Amino acid sequence: MSLQVEKLEKNMAKLTIEVDAEKFSEAVKKAYNKNKSKMSVPGFRKGKVPQAMIEKMYGPEVFYEDAANFIIPDAYAEEIEAAKDLEVVSQPEIDVVQMEKGKNFIFTAEVALKPPVELGKYKGVKIDKIDTEVTDEDVDNEVKREQEANARTITVSDRPVKDGDTAVINFEGFVDGVAFEGGKGENYPLVIGSGSFIPGFEEQLIGKNTGDECDVNVTFPEDYNAKDLAGKAAVFKVKVNEIKEKELPELDDEFASEVSEFDTMAEYREDIKKNLAEKKQKEARDKKEDAVIEAIVNDSKMEIPDAMVETQTKTMVNDYARRLQSQGLSLDQYFMFTGLDLEKFTDQMRPGARKRIESRLILEAIVKAENFEVSDEEYEKELERMAEESKIELDKLKEYIGDDEYGKNQIIEDIKIQKAVDLIVDNAKEK
Repeated sequence: MSLQVEKLEKNMAKLTIEVDAEKFSEAVKKAYNKNKSKMSVPGFRKGKVPQAMIEKMYGPEVFYEDAANFIIPDAYAEEIEAAKDLEVVSQPEIDVVQMEKGKNFIFTAEVALKPPVELGKYKGVKIDKIDTEVTDEDVDNEVKREQEANARTITVSDRPVKDGDTAVINFEGFVDGVAFEGGKGENYPLVIGSGSFIPGFEEQLIGKNTGDECDVNVTFPEDYNAKDLAGKAAVFKVKVNEIKEKELPELDDEFASEVSEFDTMAEYREDIKKNLAEKKQKEARDKKEDAVIEAIVNDSKMEIPDAMVETQTKTMVNDYARRLQSQGLSLDQYFMFTGLDLEKFTDQMRPGARKRIESRLILEAIVKAENFEVSDEEYEKELERMAEESKIELDKLKEYIGDDEYGKNQIIEDIKIQKAVDLIVDNAKEK
């Protein structure tokens, strides 16, 4: 097996990987074994047709696609691992160049390479001053949030739906008199004013009483994710099953004693103010970090390949989908609620993906420039932090990491990156 590297523009590279004819022949044999039970030839039992007979009848190419799928992933991974000077930062775009019986198997992989960074000024960067003052309004808002969180939900029957209520409804949607997929629900708790349904839907329920049935007329947005519904007028048959409202508790000393360790509202508010101050300080440091990194990025030079951005974007989309799934929501359901589709959602993610790449490249360049190292004590301290954050025992974490050199190196790299962050933030100057 051999590898040839051709450097392309914008930090892209074309890798040509050649696999011995013997290995290709083994992959074809593997493909035959995978598929022979599906093939029938008169005079032979299923699964007993010789490979040569099948190739004579259908051509040797009948097994080539599966053979290529067997060879390419392992051959690509092996060559990338062996080529230590190549820092590939995207998924490969594969193209088969030669695939013939008795000949070497040749394919190309177009990939993005980690771009070099021409680092600008990173010490003493000037940024705008970040306000950390906690106002009475901030405290009031926090108290109101706690009041909302401790509200009771009660069913009301002596009045119609108003803004802020939860209307428990049955609904079914029709376009041109025909019910459409996904437009039906029963006992759905809809918060009026939340904007979670199609524009204009919620407002039409205001004034309706428990037991009322009504038609809700709406028009789907032109950019609605379901193309067959976009821009179309729809009628929803709705029945109001129940009306619920929040009953807020009184903001008095009794409330303070129930939601906190304090006996009076004055003490409770003072504690909120203290906690908000700590929170604002942390948020200010995060904002300061973002501002400093942005300033350094603007003062530095790097050419990020599009393929690198696309790979990072897909990673972020998949991460978001996993987070939604952990909350019991699929990406398709999220799109239905937001009016987005995968293409629009991906477009929204792309700027953040580029920013994440720029930040990481800049911080890695600072690590290199400062020649940061990580001591055993620093590594141990980071493991303790990780264990505490993950709420697992330190020994269990160490056992989990074990002899995983990649995992250890990743932790060490993250410690170095944090050193770079601390350096640039602590040296920044506020204007």
